[in-house]
Amino acid sequence: MRGHRAGARERRGVMRMSTAGQRELWVEEPAKRRRMPDPVRTAAVRAVLIASLTLIQAMVATLCTLAESWLAFPMVLSSVASTVVATWGVLDVWVTRQVWNQRHGVVSVPASTARQLRRERRHAHRAARSRGRGTEKIRTQGGAGQLTHT
Repeated sequence: MRGHRAGARERRGVMRMSTAGQRELWVEEPAKRRRMPDPVRTAAVRAVLIASLTLIQAMVATLCTLAESWLAFPMVLSSVASTVVATWGVLDVWVTRQVWNQRHGVVSVPASTARQLRRERRHAHRAARSRGRGTEKIRTQGGAGQLTHT
């Protein structure tokens, strides 16, 4: 069974042979998605930590309630407050992502195509203007058929 699994891995390209004839343990593969921007990733990590602490707190509140402990009521109140904070954390991720996209621009196919067309038109317009200036300078500098300024 073990040989069969190793063969399947080799066929999928997970384990490859190195130049020395040994199997490589790790093969880098390109990422399927781009990495999140730093502020968005920071907000996402913060939201996950807050949500996990809220779930732990809710579980403790539930266990305290089942054990009929005096700590049950304060834990339930703090769990409600933590739920509000966790909701804020998730909204923070969403807002941070929207702000990042708005400030740094999202490259979408129609926009990038339109941007490329505008850029090409601008370059063509500048080139035509500079050619026009060049011929205008030649006309004004030389005068009526003069080769020198003497």
